Amino acid sequence: MTGYRLTTLLAIGASALALASCGGAEVASPGEGDFGNGGGGGGGGPTTPPPGTPAADCPTGLINAGLVANGTLRACQLPSQITGNLTLAVRAGTIYAISGATQVGIDRGIDPGSVTGAQGTLTIDPGVRIFASNGGDALVINRGSQIFAEGTATNPIIFTSRQNVEGQTTLTSQGQWGGIIVAGRAPQANCNLTAPVTCTGTVEGGLPVFYGGNTVTDSSGRLRYVQIKYSGFEVSVGNELQGLTLAGVGNGTTIDHIQIYNSSDDGIEIFGGNVNLSHIVINGADDDGLDTDTGWRGGAQFGIVTQRAPNSTSRSAGFEFSAAPTSTPLATRYVSQPKIANWTLVGRNSPIDAHTVAHLDTGSDATIINSVFTNVSGSAAGCLDIADADTQTVAPTFTSVFMSCGISYRAANAARSGAVFTGGTGNTAAGTSTLTAPAAGTTLTNQTLTFINGANETAVTPTNAPAVYSFFVATSYIGAVQNATDTWWRGWTCGLTDGLTC
Repeated sequence: MTGYRLTTLLAIGASALALASCGGAEVASPGEGDFGNGGGGGGGGPTTPPPGTPAADCPTGLINAGLVANGTLRACQLPSQITGNLTLAVRAGTIYAISGATQVGIDRGIDPGSVTGAQGTLTIDPGVRIFASNGGDALVINRGSQIFAEGTATNPIIFTSRQNVEGQTTLTSQGQWGGIIVAGRAPQANCNLTAPVTCTGTVEGGLPVFYGGNTVTDSSGRLRYVQIKYSGFEVSVGNELQGLTLAGVGNGTTIDHIQIYNSSDDGIEIFGGNVNLSHIVINGADDDGLDTDTGWRGGAQFGIVTQRAPNSTSRSAGFEFSAAPTSTPLATRYVSQPKIANWTLVGRNSPIDAHTVAHLDTGSDATIINSVFTNVSGSAAGCLDIADADTQTVAPTFTSVFMSCGISYRAANAARSGAVFTGGTGNTAAGTSTLTAPAAGTTLTNQTLTFINGANETAVTPTNAPAVYSFFVATSYIGAVQNATDTWWRGWTCGLTDGLTC
């Protein structure tokens, strides 16, 4: 989506939260899809209750919001404004909640040396679960502040909805809370980067969130091994929240092993900045999987997108890459330059000639290598859409990309799409997919879970990824998942295999 707005911004409630300044309170690490298990208590928290028993109270500084999960967990609500250091740790019998706008820090402006605003640092330990209750709830990391949410491959951090905690979600549930917004000081299309540097980028809404600046290496912290489930919210038509929004985020930030599940809008939307992403899973997004805008100039390697079955008017895509306002002449436009390697996009069975599997517009100068685009047999949507003359002029680069759709190019723009794609090297425009699903896959009705390379994908010779972009690592294969023994996506995700429902 473009023209992003946010009506109410708020922080996430957590399955485990403790104020660093209030003595490391801790929260249980429940198993996949189970928020009622107990866990080890400790350091400064209450006496450890038996499994399934709620904690007697909340850590100092948090609001006791009552019991959830059939009375098995005590909900402890975060403050709406976090400045200084706040740590969320595992604490038995406790889950954390957000209500209203929870913001980390107060905007500190475009200058890293600024003393305006206030800095906040939110640290979240492995195994913490965090819930929110409605579409106005979102976690906001403001410019100049940081989040350190680092789970592990076997113990991810989970952001989810109250409905999920209460066992009320289904395979089609979505849009139950607002998601996560991270704002940084890296360049974007709405910034003037010559002296005096100014930046007018805002993630708009009831509370403005400013983003952008002139610090390519800006760090907003680290997000690793994190699930974001049932998020996204339509404030108004064309004005939605995503699972994860990265606005002006710099390449000093780590975004690694992130799953967005059943977002009611995009999975991840990036507005400008230079942030790099690795090991991304987006399944069940109602709109686009990865959506970029306002001059993103970072890279993303290893990504799986499996799209939700559409309604009759759906126009979403696995990739939607936009560049900058078209009111600016192309020659002076701060265009997006996404660098993409080793993604597998599995499009939906769309009944209309829509945005296809990969859609590039407004002069987006993408470089896409070693990737696989496919969709469900019989879909009316093609694999690729180079949507306008500006995008053809900047000439996106495709190398070692294997496409397998009943329609290779969106009909309305087939000539320009074909010219750009065939101008690359080692590409396949009309292959036959041999992608497979996990051996112990779940029987989901809203997603197509075939994303593991088969013989035809394996036969494609990859290009040398680090020579294209230094963030990338070299691989001997295209696509996100080399074969059935390549299991980087297992353990920390849900809804893909082994009966691990979300």
